Amino acid sequence: MMVINANVNRLVFLFLLAGLPMICSGSAAGRTASTTTFIKSSCSSTRYPALCVQSLSSYASVIQQNNKKQLAQAALSESLVRAQAVKEFVAKSTKFRGLRAREYAAIKDCLEQIGDSVDRLGKSVEELKGMHMQLGKSSTNQPEFIWHVSNVQTWVSAALTDENSCFDGYSSKALNGRLKTSIRVRVLNVAQVTSNALALVNHFASS
Repeated sequence: MMVINANVNRLVFLFLLAGLPMICSGSAAGRTASTTTFIKSSCSSTRYPALCVQSLSSYASVIQQNNKKQLAQAALSESLVRAQAVKEFVAKSTKFRGLRAREYAAIKDCLEQIGDSVDRLGKSVEELKGMHMQLGKSSTNQPEFIWHVSNVQTWVSAALTDENSCFDGYSSKALNGRLKTSIRVRVLNVAQVTSNALALVNHFASS
């Protein structure tokens, strides 16, 4: 995965990952406010609405107003990027000196679970990005649409389970310490973002 140092480069990467169009600032300025309202309204139905708005506000200039598919694409891509960052952090944690056997085992289990989550989120992003709906027909009644969106829902749900499993694996008091706290904070954040992404995918599926 490419290293992204500046926020603008990160956003460009996310837009390309999600398959969202890059729009010049001049043409986007007039609709950013209305799209931000759309994001806030959509996020209100998620489990973590404040985090949802915070994580998606950067997409306001490229998401078309009331375009639930683009919003779901952005949410999934954001979840994937954060999950990848957690995977890299956990992988580095296996090399820390002085780890006890139980700590090392917990880290390895978490690394495997987060790795599975990254794989499933990646599949979900590609599946949703590649969906083609015929205009002029009720898309939710098309077998192809239902099949594709069902795949996305299944993978994102499984990715969330993986993240929660990693988080629960650090519930033991025997694993207390700064490393445990650092991992749990990061995993909790990506699990919450993934939960929100799943809610937005479900919202898109039912539209």
